[in-house]
Amino acid sequence: MYEWTEEQQAIIDVVRRFVDEEIRPQLDDLEHNGMPPYAILRKMYDVFGLKEMAKESFARQLERKISGEEPARESRGSDPAAQLISTIELCRVSPGLLTSLGVSSGLAAGTINKLGTPAQMERWALDLMTLDKIGAWAITEPDSGSDALGGMRTSARRDGEDYVLNGQKTWITNGPYADTIVIYAKLDDGSGEEMRNRKVLTFVLDKGMDGLVQAAPMRKMGQHGSPTGEVFLSDVRAGRDRLLGEREDPKGGGRQSARDNFVAERAGVAAMSLGIIEECLKLSIDYAKHRRLWGTAIADYQLIQLKLAQMEVARVNVRNMVFAHIERSSHGAVPSFAEASAMKLYSAQAACQVADDAIQIFGGNGYIAEYRVEQLSRDARVLRIYAGTDEMQVIAIAKDLIRD
Repeated sequence: MYEWTEEQQAIIDVVRRFVDEEIRPQLDDLEHNGMPPYAILRKMYDVFGLKEMAKESFARQLERKISGEEPARESRGSDPAAQLISTIELCRVSPGLLTSLGVSSGLAAGTINKLGTPAQMERWALDLMTLDKIGAWAITEPDSGSDALGGMRTSARRDGEDYVLNGQKTWITNGPYADTIVIYAKLDDGSGEEMRNRKVLTFVLDKGMDGLVQAAPMRKMGQHGSPTGEVFLSDVRAGRDRLLGEREDPKGGGRQSARDNFVAERAGVAAMSLGIIEECLKLSIDYAKHRRLWGTAIADYQLIQLKLAQMEVARVNVRNMVFAHIERSSHGAVPSFAEASAMKLYSAQAACQVADDAIQIFGGNGYIAEYRVEQLSRDARVLRIYAGTDEMQVIAIAKDLIRD
């Protein structure tokens, strides 16, 4: 795949028109006035019929779960480009919108569909996929960071037929507003086994449960369109019906579920990066052509041309990564852990560099919110942190390459 097809380009045009008409006018409210993103996302679902598509997708996944068919086959034979087009176009204007959407309908709903029973899928996943409810995926803790599984301290202790959960999760996307929260916790079975090696269980909690506290949104550097917060668990009682799979050793387990989600999330960062890169380059070219210095457009100066050329190199490289991922996904291929981490490492660094160069081209105007490259630079920076820092990507790539 080297270019978008005519059909895909038509989708791009329609999505871009929606972004221009419905999202750009609300950027100030998203960025500076604390407006949650969910009304915008729900309108997008209504306009493009995504809610009905989600219902159809859920019905297929439920049928396959009941029949025992492998859930991963749901994506085979479909057009993976459609989802990535939305990712790219949303990230041109507000990467935070995509982050909130991806965590709710992707990570949270996807984990429930993969590990849950049919009854659990119907109870929670459908509403998340349609955006009737908002989901959070809570694995990260204050003292674990990139060592999310090994350093996890949140515990689940058996108490009769129930579990009692205690702990704290942080940097949780949608955490302040989520209706449904997928929680990862270590089993405390009284065996005295070292915390790092304990079994990881996955639960689903609902907003308002006793002992569950969803803190107010954090004040952060970027992605203001995606609310982030802490989640506190104090003797939260969860019945076995809230344990995904309703047993302590579902297929793959909590650890494998988290690892699979990391692969999907890291590959998706490349598409997010492409949106940021394309928008920064577009804005920079237009500005360089019209901004005059000493009577000459700054686009005529070689140092500006060098920056624009380097930005285009980054765009081509990341675009090729995304296209290769689409091509392979359309044939049911899933990137290895090393490949997904490599995509994430390179594309996130490229997006940050391009956004920084865009600010430099804009000069003082680039430091002002009105010109938008300031926002995109702030939004890009977290791509090198979430879903595993740059440093953790290097370790993940190397370990996956050399393991037996």
